[in-house]
Amino acid sequence: MSTTGTLALLHTSPVHVPVFDGLRDRYHPGLVLHHLVDEELLARAREAGPEAVAASVAAVLARAVVDGADAVLCTCSTIGGVAERQAAGLGVPVLRVDRPMAAEAARYDRIIVVAALRSTVEPTVALIAEESGPGTSFIGTVVLEGAWELFEAGDREGYLDAVAAAVDGAPETDGSVVVLAQASMADAVGRMSTRRPVLAGPRPGLAAAVAAVRARSSGARDRPEGRGPAGAAGPAGPPW
Repeated sequence: MSTTGTLALLHTSPVHVPVFDGLRDRYHPGLVLHHLVDEELLARAREAGPEAVAASVAAVLARAVVDGADAVLCTCSTIGGVAERQAAGLGVPVLRVDRPMAAEAARYDRIIVVAALRSTVEPTVALIAEESGPGTSFIGTVVLEGAWELFEAGDREGYLDAVAAAVDGAPETDGSVVVLAQASMADAVGRMSTRRPVLAGPRPGLAAAVAAVRARSSGARDRPEGRGPAGAAGPAGPPW
């Protein structure tokens, strides 16, 4: 099914660009992707915390909207919550790539969050707990020491092998699921031998963003030009 509209993606590494282009080509042909890459955002968030880059993230998202984005997807789990909170002031949906994955993980009794960056662990665990609600599952965490250095050095194969080895080496328990906390880990799934479910964010995250683009585009077509959702003059569509 062809998808019309424009989706902006906020990345903190250029390696995500071909990943999401490939997912778009396979599952959402016709969708226009506008890639925004700012590696400095992650570096600053790791050093001073995600809130330290809130103003910068807001500025990037605002530019994306001015440039015609129907929705924005943040592919960095460390700053995803910061990006998501900017939606109310932008007038378009802003989504974090890991929320659909977290919602799926919340269905399990035991969750193992695997991350290559310590800065990603807390936002991911908090998101899963939010999706779980009062019945929060047991959430364990594993940080892959040395893996991110491989990623930063451009050793993608070594990085993915390290992720796969860590997941395969973790003890398996009934009712458990593995959550790959960073989008960069997704391609490691095909290298694993584990029998338990392993969840990665890019595909379901992109699908959720596509749904937001479709909803916004459909709403714009259904309303008279220049009129808001209740017929009053103003921006088309409510803030997300």
